[in-house]
Amino acid sequence: MGESQVKTQEGRTAATAAPMVDEAAPEPKRSSASTRLRSMRSPRRPRLWFEILLIAVSYWLYSLVRNAVPEQRAAALRNADWIWSAEKAMGIAFEETVNRTVNSVTWLIVSMNYYYATLHFVVTIGVLIWLFRRHPGRYAATRLVLFATTGVALLGYYLYPLAPPRLMNGGNFIDTVLLHQTWGSMASGNFKNMSNQYAAMPSMHIGWSLWCGLTIFALASAPWARILGLLYPTATLVVIVATANHFWLDAVGGIACLSFGYAVSYAWYGSLPHRLPKLVPTGRKRLGALSPEAATARSGSSRA
Repeated sequence: MGESQVKTQEGRTAATAAPMVDEAAPEPKRSSASTRLRSMRSPRRPRLWFEILLIAVSYWLYSLVRNAVPEQRAAALRNADWIWSAEKAMGIAFEETVNRTVNSVTWLIVSMNYYYATLHFVVTIGVLIWLFRRHPGRYAATRLVLFATTGVALLGYYLYPLAPPRLMNGGNFIDTVLLHQTWGSMASGNFKNMSNQYAAMPSMHIGWSLWCGLTIFALASAPWARILGLLYPTATLVVIVATANHFWLDAVGGIACLSFGYAVSYAWYGSLPHRLPKLVPTGRKRLGALSPEAATARSGSSRA
């Protein structure tokens, strides 16, 4: 087998090797783990019941962990003094002026108290619902930004306890919720025992509002909606300072956490959320979950 007999001039036979047939190398099989990972990172249609459960459980855990962080009062007050001194050195320590000026206009400061207590949740949930309905292909990546931002903020609360301006020793700040007896703040009045008083750094009012604003600005088609998207975090910054709940630098901390959130989402999905497809590809197999060769073939056939 494998050799053929041929006659030579001397009448002898000689063995010659049979011609070799090129056999196609078997295509390497992709590991099931790689397939699962690619599938997890590809856009998929969000499920309503799962999203409601996930957000509810996540916020419950966030509140539980945030409030479980030890209220290190002495350290928090020392850190507040340091922040105040640093802002004075930078020439931006005018939170007290804003606080007292806005408080002199009762209807305005009362409105800001309710703004601080409610829009933080209402607008964020509203943007999540809008993404779920209108941009399902971008929903998971944008939600991951929010979750990663909130998660790293918990680390900030643990490592850097900080008293808000209204609780500073020797400060002249006004606790506007306490003064005007308005409802809603989890850090003043009747709710102060339900919330960690010294978790001011970073400001998640800024982190979440900027997430909302950037998402609306990047995805909304109406110019007025995009403008409102940018105005929302700007107004929130004024509110958190006017109500004496945060320093300017707390807002910087919130922006840093949001940047981390976008980095995590980009690392996982390989793109910024607004650059992902608006809609989820239909069919049993999504293009992102296919092999490179199959994806090329499918994209080529779709263009034909």
